[in-house]
Amino acid sequence: MVCLYSLLGLTLNLIVGYGGMLSLCHGAFYGIGAYASTLLMTNLGWPYVPSFLASLVICGVIAYLIAIPSIRFHGDFFVLATLAFQFIAFAILYNWTSLTRGAFGISGIPRPFVGEWQVSSPWAFFALALILALLVGILIWRLSHSPYGRALQAIRDDELAAESLGKNVNRFKRSAFTLAGMLAATAGVFFAGYTSYIDPTSFTLDESVFILCVVIIGGAGNLRGPIVGAVILVLLPELLRFLKIPDAVAPNARQVIYGLLLVLMMRFRPQGISGKYAFD
Repeated sequence: MVCLYSLLGLTLNLIVGYGGMLSLCHGAFYGIGAYASTLLMTNLGWPYVPSFLASLVICGVIAYLIAIPSIRFHGDFFVLATLAFQFIAFAILYNWTSLTRGAFGISGIPRPFVGEWQVSSPWAFFALALILALLVGILIWRLSHSPYGRALQAIRDDELAAESLGKNVNRFKRSAFTLAGMLAATAGVFFAGYTSYIDPTSFTLDESVFILCVVIIGGAGNLRGPIVGAVILVLLPELLRFLKIPDAVAPNARQVIYGLLLVLMMRFRPQGISGKYAFD
């Protein structure tokens, strides 16, 4: 799960840390990727790898269509636009029962099968999650050090100056949003195969907020931040077990701690624990 949320944090960091756009719909792309691959495998009988690749394309197309109107907004209005898409995506997953089975969810999702490698044991899933996180991390590192990444960061720091230098601001923002949505689908496909069961409650606004917390608390604008944030926020509930907090109280206590950490970071260290980009 640390690898899974590191992957999600790294992909959201492409929008938030490198693009300067605060998004609250990453959980929606995470869920769409999970449902797209699951439905292709269970309803159409597609193999794992083709359904994996198709889910990336589906998420990329949806992200592009959402980006076209959303990036015309700035600041809080962009946040509200992404929030609206998060609500719409959840409503579709929850209410389109003929396709998604709604609140009943989909069970019996096939385990990942890559060539001759059947992923079934915990160590095999850990290896697959680690490989996916490393590949996404390498891709984003290469992008951040490329002319594209430097232009994206220039737009983040001073959009007007970047536009005066001939950069197509909307095109850069649109491509970053689309790529982040595609890569988030990777985590969704893995999650579906890992749990063998998905339902819409795994991809709510709370999930989008949690992924954003991974980026903000860990740090935005570099590769270290989302990984640090994922380690802290995923392992924190496990540490709470030693306090012997009652099961009825533990989920609420965890949310309070997440919120407190978020407030403290924005107040005293807006760049996060090990981030580079500070939110203002």
